Amino acid sequence: MALSLGLLIFSFIITGILIIPFINLLYRLKFTRKVEAPKGKKKASLFDVMHDWKAGTPVGGGILIIGVVSLLFLFIFPFIVYFGLRVNSAYPLQDELRIIFLTFVAFGMLGFYDDLVKLFGKPKAGQLGRIFGLSRRWKFFLQWIIALTIGFLLWGRLGIDIVYIPIVDFVIHLSWWYVVFAAFIVVAFTNAVNITDGLDGLVGGLLVICLFAFWIIASSVIDTPLSVFIPLWIGALFAFLYFNVWPARIWMGDAGALAFGATLAVIGLLTGKIFTLLVIGAIFVAEVVSSSIQIFGWKVFKRPLFRIAPFHLLLQSIGWEEPKIVMRAWLAGAMLAIFGLWLAFI
Repeated sequence: MALSLGLLIFSFIITGILIIPFINLLYRLKFTRKVEAPKGKKKASLFDVMHDWKAGTPVGGGILIIGVVSLLFLFIFPFIVYFGLRVNSAYPLQDELRIIFLTFVAFGMLGFYDDLVKLFGKPKAGQLGRIFGLSRRWKFFLQWIIALTIGFLLWGRLGIDIVYIPIVDFVIHLSWWYVVFAAFIVVAFTNAVNITDGLDGLVGGLLVICLFAFWIIASSVIDTPLSVFIPLWIGALFAFLYFNVWPARIWMGDAGALAFGATLAVIGLLTGKIFTLLVIGAIFVAEVVSSSIQIFGWKVFKRPLFRIAPFHLLLQSIGWEEPKIVMRAWLAGAMLAIFGLWLAFI
């Protein structure tokens, strides 16, 4: 535990040193949020009305976090092995590491490409304002390709094919269907975290809470790769969050949101705590469900079922201040993490 705590502090210091020059670099590269509300007589979306004052804020904190965490892990983990410290894993070590970093980097690259298109590409006309970035269908297709690859590796290389249901102590063997199940979990959390990333500090704080819970779980099952990876990730998120709380000086961007949602899902799959993941990450689940209901309303009834979605924007639209929403989400996330840990250990 002392080593893991030291890694968290080290990652926080390194990220804290790098983040201000990185923000300045993003400004020079004009990697900043654009004004998205349409000009002229076209109707602007409620989101644009509430958030276009934030135009000009750098986008790309996720890129820095992915880079710092990956490089620190690649530098530190071999020394752990070299100096003879005990390395424990329930799976073949190299295969587990490949799955973790394939998820972390591949979804990060997809998100980074979406950020590039969003910030420098030509917007398309939409029903309410302009549409920036990759089309929803194309992004969804690429997510499934990566997620199915990860699901196949979890099943084929690590031999995972079960889903454990706590309280009733029931195990379901899915055989090769686990590939599809795992891919669905990965895609669901990828989009859930991305959708939740709409208010300053919201996703960063919730991720820190979720990861602390899974750090405890990983330590309890003595999984060394996760016990090194998670604290490095938390430390980098702490440094990022200092500059991301309202009013944010930097945002995570799709590079971070997609990578972090997918990797959180993979951590849940690797630890065998799927239902715990759904409880610990319940706010992410609620956010993606609210957006799905809104999309269902447009597709079936040709009208929205909520004034705006996801849920955090609905709260903002009825007058809740942004910091108030974020702080209360953190408190709810902390209690859900405690409940999830209880489920994990009963």
